Amino acid sequence: MRRVLVTGATGTVGCEVIKAIKALDFPIQIKAGVRELTKKQSLFSEHDLQYVKFDYTNFASFTPALFECDTLFLVRPPQIANVPKYFYPLIDVAKKIGIQHIIFVSVQGVEENPGIPHFKIEKCIVDSKIPYTFLRPAYFMQNFLTSLKSELVQKKRIFLPAGNTRFTMIDVEDIGRVTAKVLESPEKYLNKSFDLTCDEKLNFKEIAEKFSKLLGTTIKYISPNLLRFYVTQRWNKLPTRYILVLILLHYFPRFQKEALTSQWVSEITLQPAGTFDAFLERNKSQWL
Repeated sequence: MRRVLVTGATGTVGCEVIKAIKALDFPIQIKAGVRELTKKQSLFSEHDLQYVKFDYTNFASFTPALFECDTLFLVRPPQIANVPKYFYPLIDVAKKIGIQHIIFVSVQGVEENPGIPHFKIEKCIVDSKIPYTFLRPAYFMQNFLTSLKSELVQKKRIFLPAGNTRFTMIDVEDIGRVTAKVLESPEKYLNKSFDLTCDEKLNFKEIAEKFSKLLGTTIKYISPNLLRFYVTQRWNKLPTRYILVLILLHYFPRFQKEALTSQWVSEITLQPAGTFDAFLERNKSQWL
């Protein structure tokens, strides 16, 4: 039986991956990597999971978590940016233990952005000679349920320095479904990379209009300059490092080639990628 360690098991991506694996009619044993064994396990109370302690900042947790696994599903926590310090030791342990496959959730456009952590992690994995599959998702629709939700609900606005740039997007549920299919037939996807997007591109003005229609109220889109954005978010008590992540994610795409949509979700899962409208309808109660 295949055995996979899912890192970030209780996070946005990890949860959907576990749900999708459990929906397969295929025997895959899951080790759910969590930082604290006593927290959030009720998320998967209906599933038979083995919880193991896994913490990027605790190198001693790597070997026990990976023990007897053949596959590593890897997600980078947003707060972990020092790739040599945290990821090199992990990949080294994975190689010594005999991990046969690493599935890494990277980011669309990573191949053109050598300065971001995902680029360095991909290179580390390739250099390790461990067979890999790189999933390169577009902008998460679920950002509107996490980092952007408070501003949206409390101030009825989307406040980001993104200008009129159109973004490719992905429903995280589709990342879960793709991962499950890769685990089911890994030989089809070894040493390959896949951009994961839905079929549409949207700018944040269009997104604000969709939210306005959905919620029956006016949602404004404001694209501030960087100084205003930084000062406002510091006033909101966001950490400087997190503000810089938001700038990297939303501001710099204004000066890059517009990303392309892909058909990999439908080709791998044999189902169409979820639309942004369907995502909004499914989660409407979250913003009311």
